[in-house]
Amino acid sequence: MLTIGIIIGSTRPGRKAPAVAAWIHSRAQRRGDASYELVDLADFNLPLLDEPSPPSFGKYQHEHTKAWSRKIDALDGFVFVTPEYNHAPSGALKNALDYLFREWNNKAAGFVGYGGQGGTRAVEMLRLIMGELLVADVRAQVALSLGTDFENYSTFKPDPKHERSVTAMLDQVVAWSGALKPLRTPAA
Repeated sequence: MLTIGIIIGSTRPGRKAPAVAAWIHSRAQRRGDASYELVDLADFNLPLLDEPSPPSFGKYQHEHTKAWSRKIDALDGFVFVTPEYNHAPSGALKNALDYLFREWNNKAAGFVGYGGQGGTRAVEMLRLIMGELLVADVRAQVALSLGTDFENYSTFKPDPKHERSVTAMLDQVVAWSGALKPLRTPAA
């Protein structure tokens, strides 16, 4: 069975990403087509990239990098839950992406963005990064508005209309993760 990581892409105090990720996770667990797990960047305590070798070499010196590598390597695909800060994803998420290379390769990714414009600009930036990391990003995405999907801009209460986009995004992530699996499996 495929394992899809739902990555909580913010470490900011008071962040909204855990509530959004929990909502996505609850919908994903109903499906039965993959195993879904929450992956919180805050649990990995990644400082600003501090590895002396480029990630493409895979020669990690720090335990936090090795732990992050093991987690991402074990996943077949991803759903990135990202806020939009200044028309971009969080610095913490960009930093976490930059730590690794091979571990991301030949996997699929979907996006759940939130912000004033549904996090769409953050997602567009992530799509560019995914190409460089050899991640197949899927077309369907979830765009949540701080104005309509968060009561008083703080308590997450998504509009039921988003259920369709969640389903479409997860359908595509699972399909592409499965299709790419032979590229991740070493030849016998």
